Amino acid sequence: MTTSTPTTAPAATTSVPRLGRRRATKGGEQGLAPRGGPVWTTIAWVATLVFFTPVAWMVLTSFHNEADAATNPPSPFAPFTLTQYQALFDRGIGPFLINSATASIASTLLVLAFSIPAAYALSIKPVEKWTDVMFFFLSTKFLPAIAALLPIFLIVKQLNMLDNVWTLVILYTAMNLPIALWMMRSFLAEVPREILEAAEVDGAGLIRLLWSVVRPIAMPGVAATALICIIFSWNEFMFAVNLTAVRSATAPVFLVGFITSEGLFLARLCAAATLVSLPVLIAGWAAQDKLVRGLSLGAVK
Repeated sequence: MTTSTPTTAPAATTSVPRLGRRRATKGGEQGLAPRGGPVWTTIAWVATLVFFTPVAWMVLTSFHNEADAATNPPSPFAPFTLTQYQALFDRGIGPFLINSATASIASTLLVLAFSIPAAYALSIKPVEKWTDVMFFFLSTKFLPAIAALLPIFLIVKQLNMLDNVWTLVILYTAMNLPIALWMMRSFLAEVPREILEAAEVDGAGLIRLLWSVVRPIAMPGVAATALICIIFSWNEFMFAVNLTAVRSATAPVFLVGFITSEGLFLARLCAAATLVSLPVLIAGWAAQDKLVRGLSLGAVK
């Protein structure tokens, strides 16, 4: 009497093709080229040109005479001249730029001095109900600034601080502090806990921990926050035009002076706008490496 032993050959022959098909499918997926690559590249270039064209036109117009700038249709190839920039310095744009720089830099330093310790307490060493604290800071941005203009004006007038650059410093600090706190909290949340624990084991105090451990890691985020605060403060117009007069007027207030009852001095206005935009552009270009790293620091977990 003969008996047949079971064999596993059929199972083996059926499993190999499945594995082969799986590997082939995986390799095919990896070999696929991203769809729509040239289309998105074209869209990106078109969007860049759309946003850059008005800026290029403004710079080009600033090198023309008023007569050439007011022609219809415009004449972009009119003779170039530096008369408009010379007229700006003759009119005294320097004090306006100094006031803008003072208000922007001083308020940004105060914002960083307040937001970094607060963000440390809300991220690395979280306090109780820290989400309520974050929502409170965010809720301060719900009220439009124009709604608080009259009470602020009356308070500043009562304190005899109208036409004072330090009034703008205080207001810009309060205006940018919620944004800076939210940004710094997301940046500091990315600091590895192991490094902080190792520093504490070695005996580092709070000040040493912030300066020697947290600062080098979070410096790109600090640079990004500082640059955004400077941009918001430099471009602020409503408080500056209502709370200043002559001594403390900022650069955006200076630009309004070219819109008069005699007409619009287009070439000189473009020259002034180009000159006012240069400090922020230079600051952004100088800090572009830290800015890109800082803005992406809290984006990827």
